[in-house]
Amino acid sequence: MTTHPNKVALVTGANRGIGLETGRQLAKLGFTVLLGVRDVAKGAAAAKGLEGHLEAIALDVAAPDAAAQAAAEVERRFGRLDVLINNAAIHYDTGSRASRPDWTVIREAFETNVFGAWRVAAAFAPLLRAGGHGRLVNVSSEGGSLASMGAGAPAYSTSKATLNALTCVLAAELRGSGVLVNAICPGWVATDMGGPGGRPVAQGAAGIVWAATLPDDGPTGGFFRDGKRLPW
Repeated sequence: MTTHPNKVALVTGANRGIGLETGRQLAKLGFTVLLGVRDVAKGAAAAKGLEGHLEAIALDVAAPDAAAQAAAEVERRFGRLDVLINNAAIHYDTGSRASRPDWTVIREAFETNVFGAWRVAAAFAPLLRAGGHGRLVNVSSEGGSLASMGAGAPAYSTSKATLNALTCVLAAELRGSGVLVNAICPGWVATDMGGPGGRPVAQGAAGIVWAATLPDDGPTGGFFRDGKRLPW
């Protein structure tokens, strides 16, 4: 197992579920893991007792100034960021229909799933470049794949499709900087959002960790699940 001592990773939406498990796995590999959370006390409680160095940092991705404030703190403390996991997401609206839109849900989904991830990526891009080997992972979903998209969950699926598009744009912009940018589908995972019946959260998080620890000659601008490419 390759370890990554002295490297710093930030995971958004990390007080539970896939985000927390991703942080746990990265910490076991030697990363200093910053758990981006809206409630620092809850984040600290979630990190307590886990192996390795994990700590909570205030980061509500839907708040316009939060990403810039978090980036300033990380720059002050570490001078760089090695891994950014854009995991925070809301509104798996399976009972909704695009022909009967709930605009409140749709706007909230885009504010977190797209604009939140975009704000965080933009705020931390200079710190990812600073280390020369940054990894930016957007946690997406095959529900956002145009190749297989169907009816249902319109806010969630269209926001994830937009996140996939952002992944392609960021990968192209950062190509040559040493920063690899990929979208990862963790699959259907048994979490509060995914509900019961999915696979264990550790399996879903493993694909995210794979993308976070790619070698320098690894892929960029791709869409993967379990290390295997998915169609956009």
